[in-house]
Amino acid sequence: MNEKLKQYKDKVTGYYTTMSKKQKALLFGGIGALVAVIILVTVMTSAKSDMVALYNDLSIQEVGQIKEELDARGATYEISDAGTGVKVPESMADSLLVDLAAQGIPDSGSIDYSFFAENSSWGVTDNEFEVMKLDAMQTELANLITQIDGINGAEVNLNIPEKPVFVSDEQQPSTASIVIETAPGYQFESGNMNALYHLVSKSIPNLSTDDIVIMNQHFEYFDLNNQNTFGSGDTYTSQQQIKNDIEKDIERNVQRMLGSMIGMNKVAISATADVDFTQEKRVEKLVEPVNEENDTLPVSIETITESYTGEQPEDGAVGVEEGEIANYPAGVEGNVGDYELVKESVNNEFNRIQRDIVESPYKIRDLGIQVAIDNTRLLENGEVEQLTAQEQTSVEDSVASILNSIISTSIDKSYGEIAPEEKVSIVFQPFEGTDTLANPTVSPAIPAWVYIAGSMLILAIIILIWMLRRKSSKEEVVEEVETSEIQEQEIPPITHTDDSDSSVRRKQLENYAQEKPEEFAKLLRSWITDD
Repeated sequence: MNEKLKQYKDKVTGYYTTMSKKQKALLFGGIGALVAVIILVTVMTSAKSDMVALYNDLSIQEVGQIKEELDARGATYEISDAGTGVKVPESMADSLLVDLAAQGIPDSGSIDYSFFAENSSWGVTDNEFEVMKLDAMQTELANLITQIDGINGAEVNLNIPEKPVFVSDEQQPSTASIVIETAPGYQFESGNMNALYHLVSKSIPNLSTDDIVIMNQHFEYFDLNNQNTFGSGDTYTSQQQIKNDIEKDIERNVQRMLGSMIGMNKVAISATADVDFTQEKRVEKLVEPVNEENDTLPVSIETITESYTGEQPEDGAVGVEEGEIANYPAGVEGNVGDYELVKESVNNEFNRIQRDIVESPYKIRDLGIQVAIDNTRLLENGEVEQLTAQEQTSVEDSVASILNSIISTSIDKSYGEIAPEEKVSIVFQPFEGTDTLANPTVSPAIPAWVYIAGSMLILAIIILIWMLRRKSSKEEVVEEVETSEIQEQEIPPITHTDDSDSSVRRKQLENYAQEKPEEFAKLLRSWITDD
């Protein structure tokens, strides 16, 4: 590996040394241009990312005022959110916000109570003053409502009748129509709406809560007492939302239970609920005995007993003397009679109970659950087979038992007898697309400049590799030529042998020159000097 890297390094170095000045200038110029483009794109994207919102949700008039002021200052800005927002560099946001606020920008054109203090010296007619006063009251009330959680904006329209000229004339009531912009997904409670109604009523003179109408941007009406509205308006949408929440809650519970038994990707649940939204209010007056064993509990008992024994009086004067019985004939002798009077009064105690009952809504009147089960399984060898009829029956019985219990406890008992087995539907069917991820990961978006810079870098690498390959191919051709020339200049060895004294001395001198070239050179110099 190191040898290959060294070879590539040597080739690059050799190619660079053989390049002309023009080629070197082009190479460095291209690299410099590529680096400059990358830096420029990075700076531009970073500059855009540093832009922050200065204002949001403005009117076109307000955006025009801010744009005119920023143009006069020469500041960098962007119009965003379809012309309703303004973005400026983050370093300038705070200072611009303070400077524009000091100049009263943005100016929505609405009149508030500060208008009268700033323009008190202007002469206006009574009619103009009443119009400005009404506009100021509407603006201040809208700003007050906007401070409440869940309300992003408000528009208020007031109708305040003129004061009567004569004392005998009756003062007409004021009315108010309010449109609020609710935050997405925010649910108002009944107490919130009641507080809002009273807030508006106490802010405007002679305005009753019965003369206030409040609705949101989706045309949902908010009643004062929220009767039959359940906190989000008497609308079909709110009831459907409640119904969907109940169904989703049942589906999640069943999915979690069956998924742990069969597998999350092996079962699909669908629930259909019939919800009773009727709200009942009734009064019960009951009388019950205090003592359930004796049914009664005496509080006071009064017993009166009168008796008399004697002669039976004949027709005569009514007894009025002392010792005689009142209204009974007396004074007759020879007759015998008796008299007895028993009188008993008993006061019993009972429990008197009065119950004011308000039946809450959201009763489940009927419920149906549909279950689809995957009847296939994956074997170890990768093949797929279906469940047998016996296995399907076993799974169906277990699932049906669970669903019957859920339905029996969910449906309100006041609607009569329940047959849970008739409200369950179980289907076995092979599932398609179960290998897909339930929550696919979303790859982050890559900026366009990354693709541009990467493409230019890859192009430069390709050009450099092509030039290196071209250089290496030229060197290989030169080496082949040199080797061929050397091979052509080789002299075949002489096969002729000479055993004379001169040839022996010559061979000795050749061997001596090869073995000791320095000493051989000294020997030659000495021979030359001797000659």
